[in-house]
Amino acid sequence: MNRLIVNTLAITAILISTIACKGDQKNETDATNAKDVATPEAQATTYNVDTAASTISWVGSKPSGTHQGTIAVQSGAMQVASDNTITGSFVIDMNTITVTDLEGDGKASLEAHLKGAAEGKEDHFFNVAKHPTASFEVTGISEKEGVKMMDGNLTIKGITKNITFPVAYTVGGETMTLGSKPFTIDRTKWGIEFMSKSVFDDLKDKFISDDMEITISIKATKA
Repeated sequence: MNRLIVNTLAITAILISTIACKGDQKNETDATNAKDVATPEAQATTYNVDTAASTISWVGSKPSGTHQGTIAVQSGAMQVASDNTITGSFVIDMNTITVTDLEGDGKASLEAHLKGAAEGKEDHFFNVAKHPTASFEVTGISEKEGVKMMDGNLTIKGITKNITFPVAYTVGGETMTLGSKPFTIDRTKWGIEFMSKSVFDDLKDKFISDDMEITISIKATKA
């Protein structure tokens, strides 16, 4: 009986561990060298990005917790080919970095730090005075295990890397929508190294995770 109980507990522990691991899985993307931008077909339909209805959501983390927020899309256009293949690009307004989980002085302080507006901390994160925009250009669409994957060149702080992430998009009438699943990028690949444990080895638990979670939501209307 004792052996049966032990075996049952062991099997239960394995199942719980397996489920927990699956729950922790993230859409991690590798940052590789920039690729050629996808060229739209001649008959592709252009949709201009509706900046008021489009946004980039982000989550940053450290051992003591997380912060989250949004960044506005400044401009952009997407092209939809006859086979529903997507090309296009959009510009991200880094001056609009917003923290949504804080209020008051804490919110203002973190936003200033992220933007590089605090004296002596200009290049800790995004230094928007020097790099006011980021951008994304589609380089390809593929499918993996039934999920559409978008490849594109992401430029932040003047550094361009190609990334791949899962997306879903719909085209209907005068509008198109494109949304990614949450995915992570390694911020150090774009020169954002402040309090990175992979760069500085003396931080102990006073580090900020290299992984930034990103979610893209784009709405566009026919030109």
